[in-house]
Amino acid sequence: MAIPDLAIVVPTLNERGNVAELVRRLVACLDGIRWEILFVDDDSSDGTRAAIAELAAADSRVRLLHRVGRRGLASACVEGMLASLAPVLAVMDADMQHDETLLPRMFDLMRRDEADMVVGSRYVDGGSVGGWASDRRRISSFATLLGQKLLKVAVADPMSGFFMLRREVLERALPRLSGKGFKILLDILASAEGAVRVRELPFVFRTRMAGESKLDSMVIYEYGLLLYEKLFGHIVPVRFLMFVSVGGVGALLHLAVLGAAMAVAGLSFATGQSLAALAAMVLNFSLNNLFTHRDLRLRGHHLAGGLIRFMAVCSAGAVGSVAIGSFLNGHGIPWWMAGLMGATVGAVWNYAVTTILVWKRRTGVPPRVS
Repeated sequence: MAIPDLAIVVPTLNERGNVAELVRRLVACLDGIRWEILFVDDDSSDGTRAAIAELAAADSRVRLLHRVGRRGLASACVEGMLASLAPVLAVMDADMQHDETLLPRMFDLMRRDEADMVVGSRYVDGGSVGGWASDRRRISSFATLLGQKLLKVAVADPMSGFFMLRREVLERALPRLSGKGFKILLDILASAEGAVRVRELPFVFRTRMAGESKLDSMVIYEYGLLLYEKLFGHIVPVRFLMFVSVGGVGALLHLAVLGAAMAVAGLSFATGQSLAALAAMVLNFSLNNLFTHRDLRLRGHHLAGGLIRFMAVCSAGAVGSVAIGSFLNGHGIPWWMAGLMGATVGAVWNYAVTTILVWKRRTGVPPRVS
């Protein structure tokens, strides 16, 4: 089978009701272009993969990459693009909110060498966000403004999830991609080395056809992490920053529980300290699972084992922190500096080892591609 000229990467999570209609529309509008569609499915539970398999049985241009143990739109898009050999790559949603009839015009600009990237834009003349509520419009406008400040190239809609690019642009961006959150276009534009010729074509954002939106309040949080990663991630990795921040919250809880145990319950310091340490570890594990390692978060029966490993690692880190701090203080280092250095070593240990032992990739095989 010849390598296609265009690969369309579509991340999916519970989109069974949309995939067949999307393929039907692509067949109708991409006549004359040698193309393939690669669905990247984050372990959907609604039968999405079965629906894709049925489509693939009838059309060899339909492919599936099944990811297990991790989630995230940006990373799904990157893995999908890397799973194809096509020289031109497109990204779009499965829910029919993006206008697939724009794809031939995008590809034509690529074929005529008039652009390295073509963005389907809601914020140029002729484009629109459709029927969005006013609060969503304001949030989107503010996020767009922040994204524009980050980029070296003028793009009216850097938050768009509908775009096409040359493979060379992706390859130039790969070493610096964060792969976090939902805004892969912004990530690529901020990471690509060298000039990128960008064209924008207007489209009207449509209403989702079937299924439920995956957007929630965490989108704002993940967008903030992406901006931090692009601006300061080379200094302090964003995951480590989040891990330390969670540790600070846990320290406050530790003090609160210890104080309450002694002053209210009348417990001894040793008993109160033990209860406080347990409470802080449980909180730290929960917050790190929800925020720091959101794309790898543990679920179901994995939670108990993850908590046990987290507590074991952090207990070892606490022992090491005390030992190092005591050693330094005993050799003339001021107590506050010795304590800070011991705590720093403990934090680095906890972060590094829990990343390996607790929030590791839970599948022993690579994503399944068909």
